[in-house]
Order: sequence, then structure tokens, then C-alpha cells
Amino acid sequence: METFGRSETEAKLIVSVAVIVLLVLIRMVFARLIARGVEDMEVVYRARKTLSLVLAFVGFLALVWLWVGALRNLGTFLGLAVGGMAIALADLLRNIAGWIYIVLRRPYRVDDRIEVDGVIGDVIDIRMFRTSLLEIGNWVDADQSTGRIVHVPNGRVFNSHVFNATEGFGYLWHEIELWVTLESDWQRAEQLLQAALDEAGAHTVEDATRRIRQASQHYKIRFTHLTPTVYVSVRDGRVLLTGRILVDTRRRRAVDQQVWRNLLTAVREDPAVELAFPTTRTYLRDPIQLESEERPARP
Repeated sequence: METFGRSETEAKLIVSVAVIVLLVLIRMVFARLIARGVEDMEVVYRARKTLSLVLAFVGFLALVWLWVGALRNLGTFLGLAVGGMAIALADLLRNIAGWIYIVLRRPYRVDDRIEVDGVIGDVIDIRMFRTSLLEIGNWVDADQSTGRIVHVPNGRVFNSHVFNATEGFGYLWHEIELWVTLESDWQRAEQLLQAALDEAGAHTVEDATRRIRQASQHYKIRFTHLTPTVYVSVRDGRVLLTGRILVDTRRRRAVDQQVWRNLLTAVREDPAVELAFPTTRTYLRDPIQLESEERPARP
């Protein structure tokens, strides 16, 4: 009896070692096939990681099946197998579900400018597991490209905010701040800023109105005032003129430059307007008294 038990244990040990060796060989073979057939290193990395997780789980189930007789029930085994696979491939399945959602619901499409989980860029590719963006912003100012490609897992659409700058009517509200001194003719400065805004953005009103009419069929978008405007306020002892203008999503920097070129030229030629800078003022309410003290000469 003891000999039979020892023989059965030795057989299980031999089978266990064989299973482990077989799984290692399978991983080596498939890893080489993946490396030869796929050029994208990120895809290779993810495929190898997924392969390792799947084989590790299969090996675990095989060893449990071998050593624990309670799992010889096929239904229990299959239930554990499916549950374990779901846990091991949770990220992979979430990305696939995200891809299905993107294809069906269209939160963004190729060429859209989006922001997902703090990453901003233009969509250049949508695949089953990830979305590729041409990054903008970051260390580069005014929504221009950095040249980097960022890969965002599709599963992020379920647990992150997705901002789409081109969906809807394709325009953004852009603000330009002009600071002038309290002694300046702020009404004249307001006229100069309004003129610069009108020259840069007056032609966009008709196209924006048409696009809003189209977008209102799918979204409740309403803008009653689309022409450029200027708001006046006083802050920190200076007059703040805030110009608000509707610009095309990908022309924000160009419009900003056009407005400032015209505005700086106009301010330079108008002596009634003086640009304001952060300053500190000191008021002396009492006269300054200077006292001198006579000291005896040293011997």
C-alpha cells in the first residue's frame, strides 16, 4: 500500500515537471513566432505578457487538477478556467470592449483632436487594443505638435473623461487678455482690441452658425452670440480687457498671433493707451527726517 502511494506521488511529480517543461517550451516557440511576425515592439511586449499569463494560469490549473482530486469534476474545472482567464485577461478584454464602444458609439474618430486621461493629440489610428495619438501641447505651447506618438488603451474610455475638440461644430472659444493702466483711455483700448478681433474672426461666424445648426441635430448646443466681443474688468490696480473670439480648433495659435500683431501695432501708434505690467507702488505719508550724530575723534 505504501509502495503504491509512493509510486503514485512519484508519477504525479514526473507529470508535473513534464507539464512545466512543456509550457516553457510552448512559450519559447510562440514568443519567437511573435517576434518574427510583428514589428511593433509594444505589440510584441503585450503579446508576450499575455502569453505568459495564459500559460501560467493553464499550468496552475493543470497542477491543481493533478494534485487535488476534488477538482475532477469537469464543470467545476471549466468554471474555474473561465473565471481565471477572465481575471488574467481583464485588461485585454476591457480594451476590446472599449474598441467595440468606439466603433459603435463614435466618441472620436481618426483626425479628431481629443484629450484622454490628460493626454492631448490628434487621432491617427484606432486599433482593437489601443488608439494612437499624435501628441500636442505638453512642453510645446498653443496646441502644436510635439512629434511624439502616444498609444492610449481603448479601455480608458470607460474610466476617464474623453474631450473631443473637433466633434460638434469644430470651433473653440479663445480668449486674449489685454492689460492697460488705469490712467490709459480704456475705452480706446477696448476699441482697438475689438477691431483686431473683428479682423481675425469675423469671417468665421457664418461657417460656425452653419456647423452649429448641423450639430444641434445630435447635441443640445446653443450659442446666441458668435461674433467677437470684449469684456472689461479691473484687477490688481489695472484694467483688464478680455477678448473672446471663436476660432477653428486647429488655428488657435495662428489667430492668436494675428490678433496680437494687429493689436500691438495699433497700441504703439496710439499714445492714449499704455500697456500695464505688474508694478508695486509705495506711498510716503510722513516726511523723511535725516539725523546726524557727531562722534568724538579718536585720540
